[in-house]
Amino acid sequence: MNVSYLESPIGLLEIKGNSKGINAVKKVEKKTWQEESELPILLECKKQLKEYFARARTSFDLALNFENKPEFQVSVWEELLKIPYGKTIAYSTIANKLENPDAVRAVGAANKSNPIAIIVPCHRVIGKNGHLTGYFYGLSIKRQLLALENPMSFSEQGSLF
Repeated sequence: MNVSYLESPIGLLEIKGNSKGINAVKKVEKKTWQEESELPILLECKKQLKEYFARARTSFDLALNFENKPEFQVSVWEELLKIPYGKTIAYSTIANKLENPDAVRAVGAANKSNPIAIIVPCHRVIGKNGHLTGYFYGLSIKRQLLALENPMSFSEQGSLF
């Protein structure tokens, strides 16, 4: 298993990948692997994530590996990759883009199953009414990521003073 770790503003990130690309970025409480891999794709992923958190990167340029994942979920994740930095989109809009307007809940489930957090930006998906809705790491981290990308729209009350 090729694994590496990155301490980030939202906590410890575990990054997994192979020669085909990154297949997981997830927040973890502690390291579960003693040996970290020096696989070039993992090192590049860590570099790009550091740049993202430093507001020096607005898009990622990494090979992603969705091998053995359900086709519908992959189609949702591919739509997520099209959401521009600092912007948000509604679950229903993604369902419409997939020409399946009744699949709003399935889009939500695919978001929840996203194995490559931040890089596949499921945090940019919000409710149709504009409210922040579920995020598997909690709404406070979702707001933190959105504020990082667009501080004027997603700042906390009082943070502009």
